[in-house]
Amino acid sequence: MNKTLTKTGDYVEFLNAIKNRIRSARISAARAVNKEQISLYWEIGRGIIEKQEKLGWGKAVVEQLSKDLRNEFQGTSGFSVQNLWYMRQFFLEYRDNSILQQLVGEIPWGQNILIMQRVKAFDGRKYYLQATAEMGWSRSVLLNQIKAQAYERHTLAPKQHNFERALPVHLAEQADKSMKDVYMLDFLGITKPVVERELENRMVATIKDVLLELGYGFSFLGNQYRIKARNREYFIDLLFYHRRLKCLVAIELKVGKFLPEYAGKMNFYLNLLDDYVREKDENPSIGIIMCADRDNFEVEYALRGIQKPVGVAEYCFTSKLPKVLAGKLPDARKLKREIMKELEEKK
Repeated sequence: MNKTLTKTGDYVEFLNAIKNRIRSARISAARAVNKEQISLYWEIGRGIIEKQEKLGWGKAVVEQLSKDLRNEFQGTSGFSVQNLWYMRQFFLEYRDNSILQQLVGEIPWGQNILIMQRVKAFDGRKYYLQATAEMGWSRSVLLNQIKAQAYERHTLAPKQHNFERALPVHLAEQADKSMKDVYMLDFLGITKPVVERELENRMVATIKDVLLELGYGFSFLGNQYRIKARNREYFIDLLFYHRRLKCLVAIELKVGKFLPEYAGKMNFYLNLLDDYVREKDENPSIGIIMCADRDNFEVEYALRGIQKPVGVAEYCFTSKLPKVLAGKLPDARKLKREIMKELEEKK
């Protein structure tokens, strides 16, 4: 009887609904606990500051308070001398900023400490607080994003695209925010130049990390995405769907320098996507051409007259590349020769 029950569609649906509800409850509970912890640490930090300012207490109060709290709440972590100093700094850093105060409770304490220590500007802190909350960045991922200057690349760097001409105003602004000027791909484990398909394969193999680098809202649909039109087949390197923009996002990977003809080819792909793949309630598809290097003049003129929204961005493997590789990669033919040479030597 039980075996029969577990195989019925109604029971499987019921079980999955319960599982999802449990997971949702756990997430809600974890968020609630985190907010309470942040609120507690804020109040402890406030108390230390107020007592020091009103009663003239010095540094000794932090050490004494840590000792007494650990004795009272044995087995509870979080009341070390160092952490109490963090609580004090936490209150000092944000007590005059109501906007950031609303954001700090959305992320764990470890991530808060990291942002507090490594990012000093208001806009930068706001960016990392929001991104960590929205994308669920772990402490290590957050650290890598800060080291890679994600805020500067995502919001400050001048981006090259035609979104303002090819999209409605509200979509153009959102698309601009969703695109970075330079994408850091060192997490792919690549330490030397590679051919495009290998780069693509590694991106697919580590798609979770790629999505984190691209930003919030990207859902992966496929690589070498096939479009069939009039008995012909066309393939897009990587295809994503962006939940906030409600549109398809096509990405073409180029290991060398940007060439003007890439813009025309992307425009062609976007026309195909809009006519053969896009749903009726979705916004116009967007294209991003990722190159190892680009000439801004060529990009500007290549995008003139392109009706579809297309952006051109650089990618780099690491911020510590040797000078001979900084900003550029060998052309595809040279790469192929070098790879074939290495394969021959290994035989």
